[in-house]
Amino acid sequence: MIRAMVVDDEALVRSGFRLILNAADDIEVVATTAGAEAVDVARRETPDVVLLDIRMPDVDGLTVLGRLRALPEPPVVAMLTTFDADEYVLTALRSGAAGFLLKDTEPDQLAQLVRTLAVGGVVMSPKASRAVWQSHPGAAAADQGEAGRVGRLSDRESEVLVLVAQGLSNGEIGGRIHLSAGTVKDHVSAILAKLRVTSRLQAALLAQRAGLLDDDTRHRPEPGR
Repeated sequence: MIRAMVVDDEALVRSGFRLILNAADDIEVVATTAGAEAVDVARRETPDVVLLDIRMPDVDGLTVLGRLRALPEPPVVAMLTTFDADEYVLTALRSGAAGFLLKDTEPDQLAQLVRTLAVGGVVMSPKASRAVWQSHPGAAAADQGEAGRVGRLSDRESEVLVLVAQGLSNGEIGGRIHLSAGTVKDHVSAILAKLRVTSRLQAALLAQRAGLLDDDTRHRPEPGR
């Protein structure tokens, strides 16, 4: 059972997400809260996945993210936003968020995205991630060199990177390309080292900027998943 927690300043959003996620057989929303209490609640409830509003009036979502990441056993955190080009999203991703999704994400996709986060996958709305990056030309220019590092990957590493960016776990990648999860883990470690990034999400962003991804197929659930 995946233990999920929703942090948002709007009670309607919290109750809506709770209702949608609790309808899944393998997900339990163990808590919903506003931002000020989020860290204390997370410490008490020990969620696996936290969906965190990036903009809240009582406390900044980036501040909450930092505090959650500092917990002894930090949960996986994905940021919630209502804006395709939220100015804080890039900062959140660089601060350890495992992805971000729009609050108007289709209900039938939400549970699958939480499952992806729980197994170590990344979650990025293609529409939103493209808008976020295009709205920050300075950041894009600064990272052109990083995107160029993708060319240093072997063919197998490039193949693994694309699957990482699609949100697959090591086990799922191994099943797709007939490798053990341990071998995939080794490939991922090599990819992060060659790209000089510290997370799968940062690697996924570079893959997108390098043109490796087909936006039409990303995050499309496979039959039976």
